[in-house]
Amino acid sequence: MAKLNCGTISVIFVAQRTNLDADGYAHAAAMMDDLAAQQEGYIRMDSARGADGLGITVSYWTDEESAKAWRDHPVHAAIRDAGRDRWYSEYSLHVAQVKRSYDWKKP
Repeated sequence: MAKLNCGTISVIFVAQRTNLDADGYAHAAAMMDDLAAQQEGYIRMDSARGADGLGITVSYWTDEESAKAWRDHPVHAAIRDAGRDRWYSEYSLHVAQVKRSYDWKKP
């Protein structure tokens, strides 16, 4: 992990998965990770998922315009619709600006 610049946009996606179509979800998630990384302004993505299906994904963008362009990308929009239909029972999304960032690593 690397320190983020002040002003970086963080898009925080917190979702509860359903038990439906696990293979389809895994394929779509990998495709979204790859596609996001190709977008202008993409910095990185961090993700965690619990055994209960609760997941948190944070994507980092250089600016608000890049984050919005990802939101509006037609393939991303189609996968988002599939997620609402099959893969998520609920989710929330939060957009924030990084004010401070630091890293620590065990020596």
